[in-house]
Amino acid sequence: MYKKAAWFSAVIILLLGVTIFSAMTGSIKVGPLELIKGLITGTNEEVAVIRDLRLPRLIVSLLTGAALAVSGVLLQAVMRNPLADAGVIGISSGAGLVSLLMVTIFPAMYFWMPLFSCIGGAIACLLVYSFSWRSGLQPMRLILVGVAINATFTGLAQSFNYRGSYAVTSVNQAISSIFTMKTWADVEILGLYGSIGLVLSLFLISWCNMLSLQDKTAGNLGLRVTQARLLISVVAVLLASVATAVGGLIAFVGLLVPHIGRMAVGSDHKALIPFSALAGALLILTADTLGRTILAPTEIPASIIMTVIGGPFLIFMLRRSDRHHGN
Repeated sequence: MYKKAAWFSAVIILLLGVTIFSAMTGSIKVGPLELIKGLITGTNEEVAVIRDLRLPRLIVSLLTGAALAVSGVLLQAVMRNPLADAGVIGISSGAGLVSLLMVTIFPAMYFWMPLFSCIGGAIACLLVYSFSWRSGLQPMRLILVGVAINATFTGLAQSFNYRGSYAVTSVNQAISSIFTMKTWADVEILGLYGSIGLVLSLFLISWCNMLSLQDKTAGNLGLRVTQARLLISVVAVLLASVATAVGGLIAFVGLLVPHIGRMAVGSDHKALIPFSALAGALLILTADTLGRTILAPTEIPASIIMTVIGGPFLIFMLRRSDRHHGN
């Protein structure tokens, strides 16, 4: 109990610290008191710029990280596999592909990208389940089919890069993980649908815990296993697709954060889901803050930061876990 409280306290304190630092740091630098006073009074022009440009970016980073991390937790519960993630099984690539395809064909519908992303993520998830179905949903089969679907959608999306179309270039920039020029409209979209997904995930805690058991055992306890997997997957798709539409394609969040969460607060989803939401928000905000400050004025996308630090850190955590369990 004390260990969980300590971890939650540490993540919350770090999250608040990084949020304040990120809000104050950039091409325009202000002190904390000046920032708070300017936000309240609205008389400081520099703070007004921060409010209109930097704060939406900051909030989008937080919500994107939380949504991707919780999506990873839910998918791993469904598939009983720590390698399950929206990126691994093709949900993120499906969301990105459909956005590219629809906006390339219908450029005037550019602002409907969140809807297209959700449709793409749902199609990817439906394909994974359809090809995986054989007298029920087997976790390992879901992963293998998901990897194949992800590779297919990723290849199709990359093929659009060779068309040289301005529309395609614009959409590629839109779904990349550079949070520049995010607006309060993006915050509203991600805040609305992301919050719905995050709240729904809290109502799925008991199902997620029961899915850690064998299917037969969970069924004997009264759980409709296949129905539970499908409903949890719907929430995971919603979170991952909206995060991809607004925040871009970012790897490792849904893999790394739940793994850290299990080592910190255990496998009970009552603690794991809220912890992952906080830790995911912290991770993406930190990555974006580093990306826009370490080589300023040049910006490094958060996806590149995550790729550079995510892979080695995940290997380190896995090796540490093996030593911890004496393997």
